[in-house]
Amino acid sequence: MKQADDMRVPVLAGRAEQAATTDVVQPLLSAAVSGGHAFGCACCQPRGALAAALAGLFTDRARGRVPYFARVIVPCAPADEPALAAALLADPVTAARFRFAGRLGA
Repeated sequence: MKQADDMRVPVLAGRAEQAATTDVVQPLLSAAVSGGHAFGCACCQPRGALAAALAGLFTDRARGRVPYFARVIVPCAPADEPALAAALLADPVTAARFRFAGRLGA
């Protein structure tokens, strides 16, 4: 039996100028990758800046307010990639919609 494809939107670290026409660039401050605290249930804990930004982007894509995009490119230094990956996993709703796919062009 074939395993189901991962339908989450890939999030890649890279430079804005590397983005293709079907990509969206989500510039983030370094503070944006730090999420909320780890206590409380998923619906009560505060959402991190990355989760909030991606939630807005996902909603805008679904409602046709932004052009369709296949990937999200987050400009960040290689040293910030583990924090980016962790921030994507920290919020259950974000983790259900998006997945960290590594570095663009790597």
